[in-house]
Amino acid sequence: MSRALPKYNKRRVAIIGGAAAVALTGAIVAGSALAGETSKSGTATARTLADAGSITCPDVASQLPEIPATAQAEVDRNLTLLQTQIDEANKRLVDTVGQGGPNFVQNAILGPLEDKRIATVNRIATAIGRTADKPQGLDALAPCALNGGGAAGAGEEAGAEAGAGAEAEATPSEAASEAAGGAEDTGNAEGAGDAGEAAGAGAISCPDVASQLPAIPATAQAEVDRNLALLDTQLAEANKRLVDTVGQGGPNFVQNAILGPLADKRNSTIDRIAISIGRTAEKPQGLGSLAACTLTQ
Repeated sequence: MSRALPKYNKRRVAIIGGAAAVALTGAIVAGSALAGETSKSGTATARTLADAGSITCPDVASQLPEIPATAQAEVDRNLTLLQTQIDEANKRLVDTVGQGGPNFVQNAILGPLEDKRIATVNRIATAIGRTADKPQGLDALAPCALNGGGAAGAGEEAGAEAGAGAEAEATPSEAASEAAGGAEDTGNAEGAGDAGEAAGAGAISCPDVASQLPAIPATAQAEVDRNLALLDTQLAEANKRLVDTVGQGGPNFVQNAILGPLADKRNSTIDRIAISIGRTAEKPQGLGSLAACTLTQ
């Protein structure tokens, strides 16, 4: 942003920037991404962290306008939450080195992290917007990147899968899926084999949001309808991905790569519904409990 930050914000950015240092070897500072610092543990640990790489995200605090005093506490809580989300994602990055296929990090770590950050920066913007101009475009700061050894490793895996040696590089679960004729993302929906896969995948079901809403003001109806339609789209996409990824990943793949990201997206969408109603009527409370979905067989 072109405007200078208030002194208070600069001090807070400095504090948060220090807390944001990621204790992973090979961390790379890119653009306004958070700074990293190398691990001081033993050689073996350093090698593992270097292989994993690290996740860096755009700094949100430095892009905020002046924060009203009435919003300061809520903004600070959510800025702290953004850092917690990065720390958790980096820990998961290290804990899952070598798991899944070439898209595992994007689907199970970076994607869910982006969804969480979108919901968090939206809460920051909403808090500021209650008593001042609501900042726009903060969603652009939500996507994060994988740097260091992890990025190189992901590229190598993708190249191997695209080449003639794809089957040799596949994990056991992926090899089994391919052997059964269920190659990922082919879009083939014909034959008894595919029908069996779809049945084996089960289905995702989510709580109905529309039936839990109060009377919707006329001024909010269009926005509420758009977000209710988006909830349906999110569920349909998740069910498609459930079928497309049958047999992939470990026992927690569905939760980490499908149900978790879906809950984050739904939480953000439901929050927008509540906010739109709350502009001209009493804001509905507790809708966040409708975000989580379940897998049924």
